Amino acid sequence: MKNKNKTLPSSSTLNLLRQICNFIPEFLVPKLARETGVDKKARTFNPWSHVVCLLYAQLTHSIGLNDVCDALNLHSGPLSSLRGASPPSRNNLSNSSKVRSATMAQRLFWAVFEHLGNLSPRFISGKAGKRFARKFKRTIHLVDSTTIPLIASCMDWARHRRRKAAAKCHLRLDLQSFLPRFAIVDTARHNDAKRARELCAAIKAGEILIFDKAYVDFAHLADLSMREVFWVTRAKDNLSYTVVRRYQKATVGKILRDDLIRLKTPASRKEYPEVMRRIVALVEVDGREVEMVFLSNNLQWSAESIVELYRCRWQIEVFFKQIKQTLQLADFLGTSANAVRWQVWTALLTYLLLRYVSFLSNWSHSFSRLFTLIRSCLWRKWDLLSLLKIYGTADGHFRYRARPEQAYLPGMG
Repeated sequence: MKNKNKTLPSSSTLNLLRQICNFIPEFLVPKLARETGVDKKARTFNPWSHVVCLLYAQLTHSIGLNDVCDALNLHSGPLSSLRGASPPSRNNLSNSSKVRSATMAQRLFWAVFEHLGNLSPRFISGKAGKRFARKFKRTIHLVDSTTIPLIASCMDWARHRRRKAAAKCHLRLDLQSFLPRFAIVDTARHNDAKRARELCAAIKAGEILIFDKAYVDFAHLADLSMREVFWVTRAKDNLSYTVVRRYQKATVGKILRDDLIRLKTPASRKEYPEVMRRIVALVEVDGREVEMVFLSNNLQWSAESIVELYRCRWQIEVFFKQIKQTLQLADFLGTSANAVRWQVWTALLTYLLLRYVSFLSNWSHSFSRLFTLIRSCLWRKWDLLSLLKIYGTADGHFRYRARPEQAYLPGMG
């Protein structure tokens, strides 16, 4: 039987929206506005008010300019307590997202990321409590992209097919912390492989990189190997190669083949002259076993370890599902490229702030439940952590994020 004294959270002098915004340092937005020139394009609607409005649009899943502007005008009193933030008119909000450089939103995300990491190093490293896979002593990076559909009739800048328009977010995700480490927001015209070098530039020697075959570029793979970065990917169907050595002569469990190969075509061999592993395995997909071919530059790991590593790549799809289905990346408040970038970077910032709140409160439920709970009481003056403690203590276990210990890799140190 539940304690009746815990039916309501503790009261606070600050509403929930203000408590969330307080994780952004007070000096940060004015500083970035000066450095990016945004302050020169701000008259009656300052940059801080702009950021708060876009955060509010994400937290409430607002579907249009009127939705945001009307709601904030109705709550102009509580809104002013957020460091003097003011409600926008429809024209102010639309024009601000159009003319103010989205570079500020991008830099704001990474600055807050660094700030929260300084406050709580375990939040950024992911090495907190039982959620850290202690068997893993290497950082594992996942690289992939997600396409964000747009309206072709009013967003010609993003047109990539005859009747379709889209933006694309290329992302490098830290598997242990389940947080972005690098992101590029661009149109969907560019091939994924062209963005691979930018996404992987900061990866250190000894770390592990996992990506889909869309990012396969042999020159880039050779560069990663020279930097002593371990990588795992899938092979393209038209891969031409010669077998140098066979690690196993017959099928062992789900592993059909495990070979050491060298690329055959002159152009590919020039780009990647070294040998690599080629593993053919049966992988369960949607309840049935499918034959898949994997590549890796690690010659010591077992074949099962490489297959299990690639299985972890699916966790980046979980991340994309969380930000696209929970946050507001379906209805855009502007049609310009700059406005779309503002909204995408603000969505990532909102995700970061909510994840930090969940870290502080030891939230064990789903991200969508965390989002809907906070959305329902943004203007209430309740203590945020107290609220999550009450609603986060239901019986049973709920997996909140990827747990790489579920894919134990034999032989990895």
